[in-house]
Amino acid sequence: MTTAPEVGHPTVWLDIDGAVGILRLDRPPLNVLDRAAQSALRAAAERAATDERVRAVVVYGGPTAFSAGGDIKEMAGMSHAEMVGHAAVLQGAFDAVAAIPKPVVAAINGPALGGGCELALTADARICGTEARLGLPEVLLGVIPGAGGTQRLPRLIGPAKAKELIFSGRQVGAAEALEMGLVDYVVPTDLVLDSAVQWAQRFETGPALALHAAKTAIDGGLATDLAAGLAIERSVFAGLFGTQDRSTGMRGFVTDGPGRARFSGR
Repeated sequence: MTTAPEVGHPTVWLDIDGAVGILRLDRPPLNVLDRAAQSALRAAAERAATDERVRAVVVYGGPTAFSAGGDIKEMAGMSHAEMVGHAAVLQGAFDAVAAIPKPVVAAINGPALGGGCELALTADARICGTEARLGLPEVLLGVIPGAGGTQRLPRLIGPAKAKELIFSGRQVGAAEALEMGLVDYVVPTDLVLDSAVQWAQRFETGPALALHAAKTAIDGGLATDLAAGLAIERSVFAGLFGTQDRSTGMRGFVTDGPGRARFSGR
């Protein structure tokens, strides 16, 4: 695995390993996401979204901490007017990760709290180590999650469970997070990154446009009603019939059977 960043800011950067983009948080010890890191996060996510070499993305904070969230000292000094202006910037950084049109997995070790948990929620899947802790403790500071937590968490685990976590501000360990559907897999701490990379590598030679379409249909449908969601599905489904991968996949099925097509991503 490469060790030098392909692109990014020293606090958040994109490392490209084969066809997997590893979006690394690198602000030890807890990867606190101040305004500079938020800007770097958005830039790295946008690069991962557009770089054709990248077929899937791992979001990783390192072996001891995913992210303890926003910079409380920085936020404590902000006025109401300043936060009104900055809230959209904050959400925009996280939305950029959610909008990556490729499979994205969060690799979580240690704390994923506040903004760190919200960042994990932007991924399509979450793999955590046995020592991981997740939560949205913003209410204990007299505020609420502001980077998507009040919207993404209920959609993931249901409103009642989400309200309990957000209202109480409590943290959950790996086992409870798995039970409630907040994470998808729990692995030994030293296997988190490798497990996430293996998850991502499954899509290295997959039909990139179909994967994009599937993500668009699912995420877009969850944000609207059933009829509108079905309309989104119809549109992206039909659109795939103009792609080379659709021709390759269907022709390969007829001649060689399922699962043998070699896709170009076009």
